[in-house]
Amino acid sequence: MKQSIKGGTILLAEPFMMDPNFKRAAVLLVDHGEEGGIGFILNRKTETRIDELIDDFPEFDAPVYFGGPVGRDTIHFLHCKGDILEGSDEVSHSVFWGGDFEKLKFLIRQDLIKPNDIRFFVGYSGWSQNQLDEEIEHGSWVTAPMFANYLFKSEPAQLWSQVMNNKGNAFSVIADMAEEASYN
Repeated sequence: MKQSIKGGTILLAEPFMMDPNFKRAAVLLVDHGEEGGIGFILNRKTETRIDELIDDFPEFDAPVYFGGPVGRDTIHFLHCKGDILEGSDEVSHSVFWGGDFEKLKFLIRQDLIKPNDIRFFVGYSGWSQNQLDEEIEHGSWVTAPMFANYLFKSEPAQLWSQVMNNKGNAFSVIADMAEEASYN
């Protein structure tokens, strides 16, 4: 089966998705290939800071986001500092995934990476081989291009609607739909 999407794509949950993990989720797909896909939910902010979660982490006022229901005992990060953080993989223009964790802590201590430059995630969203393509084909996800401002400048609670609205046309109508549909 031909891969229809690639890393660097945003997946927007269709408006009536019932899975509570993905209801109105905006997921950045960071990798997608023959083996499956991996991504992070960009709009599920928790009340926990990264320096509260990891013992030897420098004091850093950056919240942790719920990345998805898989591997909830793992920490991942997306950032805009791929030019100074070795081991980073570019996902889309000015958005990088991962990198040398010890170097990350050093760069934070040196004030070269600030909270607005990075986003931390507990867990991730994962799909097995062909699963994501099938879900897209069945209408579970709407795809959109990724822009760094979605990650580093947008308000997470508004992100799903913002990206949907930016697609224009009928998607703008969907973006304004009430979260809970009522039947009269």
